[in-house]
Amino acid sequence: QVQLIESGGGLVQAGGSLRLSCAASGRTFSTYTMGWFRQVPGEEREFVAAISWSGRSAYYAPSVRGRFTISRDNAKDTVYLQMNSLKPEDTAVYYCAAAPYSDPQPPGPNYEYDYWGQGTQVTVSS
Repeated sequence: QVQLIESGGGLVQAGGSLRLSCAASGRTFSTYTMGWFRQVPGEEREFVAAISWSGRSAYYAPSVRGRFTISRDNAKDTVYLQMNSLKPEDTAVYYCAAAPYSDPQPPGPNYEYDYWGQGTQVTVSS
């Protein structure tokens, strides 16, 4: 089993930046594909970004492409989400997810991940 601990959420003004971190433990992190999702109360969970186990390939939702960057440091068992040019519509609870998916390309937005973090709130004011 993999445990995920997230940090870095907070309140920012539109146009600002935040960097989310997700630290993993319990399994061999370097073999896991990692993803970020977000959810607004009353709405469905939305895919944000995913990164392959090697860190060489990433996939982004169109709504965040060009503004967000996912990265990972396998030596630290940590995945990051750098969020720039934040918009009020980015406000959500952000979740880190992990899966034993070893393809060189990350899975698509509908892939069902095995492990999830507790979530961290991101609020963007206008």
